[in-house]
Amino acid sequence: MADNKAPFYITTAIDYVNGAPHIGHAYEKILADVMARFKRLDGHDVMFLTGTDEHGQKVAKTAEANGKKPKEFCDEISQKFIAMGPQLNLSYDQFIRTTEERHYEASQAIWNAIKENNPDDIYLDKYEGWYSVRDEGYFTEDELTEGEDSDGNTIKLAPSGAPVEWVEEESYFFRLSAYGDKLLELYKNHPEFISPDSRRNEVVSFVKSGLQDISISRTNFDWGVPVPGDDKHVMYVWLDALTNYITGVGYPDTQHADYQKYWPADFHVVGKDIIRFHCVYWPAFLMAANLQLPKKIFAHGFINVNGQKMSKSVGNVIAPQDLIDTYGLDATRYLLMREVSHGQDGNFSHDYAVQRINSDLANGLGNLVQRTLSMIYKNCDGKIPTMGELTNEDQNLLAHAHTKLIPALRIDADDMKFNRGLETIWKLVIEANGYVDAQAPWGLKKTDPERMETVLYILAEIIRVLGIAVQFVVPTSANKILDQLKIDTNARDYSFINKDNMLQSGTEIDQPEGVFPRLETNEKAA
Repeated sequence: MADNKAPFYITTAIDYVNGAPHIGHAYEKILADVMARFKRLDGHDVMFLTGTDEHGQKVAKTAEANGKKPKEFCDEISQKFIAMGPQLNLSYDQFIRTTEERHYEASQAIWNAIKENNPDDIYLDKYEGWYSVRDEGYFTEDELTEGEDSDGNTIKLAPSGAPVEWVEEESYFFRLSAYGDKLLELYKNHPEFISPDSRRNEVVSFVKSGLQDISISRTNFDWGVPVPGDDKHVMYVWLDALTNYITGVGYPDTQHADYQKYWPADFHVVGKDIIRFHCVYWPAFLMAANLQLPKKIFAHGFINVNGQKMSKSVGNVIAPQDLIDTYGLDATRYLLMREVSHGQDGNFSHDYAVQRINSDLANGLGNLVQRTLSMIYKNCDGKIPTMGELTNEDQNLLAHAHTKLIPALRIDADDMKFNRGLETIWKLVIEANGYVDAQAPWGLKKTDPERMETVLYILAEIIRVLGIAVQFVVPTSANKILDQLKIDTNARDYSFINKDNMLQSGTEIDQPEGVFPRLETNEKAA
C-alpha cells in the first residue's frame, strides 16, 4: 500500500427525505466519492460520510400528505437514498440518519455546549418573520420577491423561488449577530475555507451586510430533536442537520478515536443553494460551542437538462438509474465528473453524452487497451513482452506516466477540479494513442520484432498506469483493465506508479475483452 498520509474526512450534504433521489443527488454523491477514492489511492486513511436529513416541518407535512407518520415516511424514503450506495458504487464509510439515537444525543450536546461556553448566545424570545417551509429557512423582507400562486394570487417568494409564510411563535434564538466580525476574520485568514471563489464572495457580501440573530427552535410542530430542558420546543432543523458531520465521528465524545482522527473535516461538499447554512451558521455554531471548524466548504452547482433546470412541472427530472441503464455506471460517473466545471452548473444532453463517452472512453482509453492487448495476445504468445533499448520517444512517454501524471493530478484533485483532472489523465491517453500510430507495431513484427516487443511493452505499462490512475472515477472498468494485465489487487494504488513497479515480462494474459462499449445515439435516457 501507499505510504500512510494524514487522515482525510469528507462529507456530503444530507438529503431531505421528501422525495426520491434524482441526478443532482447522484452528482453530489459521486463528486464526494471520487475525492474519497482518490485520497485512498494516494495513501490517506479516509472517512466518507453521507446520509439523510429527516426532521423539520417540510418532512412532517410531506409525510402527512402521503398519509403516513413522519418516522414511517422517513424509513421508506431514506431507503431510496441508501440504495444509491450500491447503485452508484459509492464507497462511503457511514450513512447517517438524523433520526438515529446517536444523532439526538449529539444535537442536544452541541446545544448544551453553546449554552455552557457562551451562555448569552441562546436566549428565549418571540419570532416574527418570513419563513420558507421548502427551504427550512428564514428570510428578511429585502430578500423576498413577489410571485403568484396557482390561483393567481400575489405571494412572497424566497430567493430560491419557494413561497414564504409569516410566522409568529415563541422561539429560542442564536445570537448570530455577535459573530459577523469573527466570520469575516475567518474568511480573510483562511480564503480556502469557501470554494470556489465566487461562493466566498457571495458569503462575504452577505455577512458584511449585517447578521441578524436566528431562530433555532420551533413550537408549531414536534417532528425534531427536543430542545434540552424544554420539550415543547424542537430544534431548528439546520442546527440539528449540520451537527451530523460531528455525530458521524463520535461527538459528543470528543475523545472518540474517530473524532480525534478525522475532525475537523477536510471537505463539506454541498450544493450552492445551502451555502449560507454551511458557511455562516455552521461555523458560528461551532465557534459558540468551542469546537474546531471544518477546513473547507465546497459548493457545487446544479445539473441542468438540455439547458433547463430540472423541474417536475417541466418533466425533465432524471433518476440516476435512467442514466445507468442507458450509458452504464462507470460511463455515467465519468460523464458527470468530466462535463461539470469546478463549482459551476453542468448541463446534461443525451447527444453530447454519447459523443463524450464514445470519444473518451470507447475510442480513447478503450481502444488503446483493446488494440494493445490484442496485439500482445496475438504476436507475443499471450505474454507481456520484453522491453529492449529505449528511444527518446519511449523515455518521454514513460516519464509522463511515472513522474508527471500523479503530481499534476493531485493539484487538480485537491481543489476538486475533477474535470481538469480527467483532462490531465486523457493527455496521457492521447499521447499513448499517438505513440501507437507513430510506432506502428503491427508493421514491426516483420521488420524489427524486438522493437515491436519494446513498443508493446511500453504501451502495456502505460495502460497499467492509466488503469491505476482512473480507478477513482471508473473503478469497475479500471479494475477490469488491471485484471487483464494480471496486476495484483494489492498493487493498484498510486504508490505503484513508478519505474520500480513496472510490468513483469513473461506474465501470461488472457484474450482481451472490450471494457468501454460504443454507444449509439438513438439510445436515450428515460
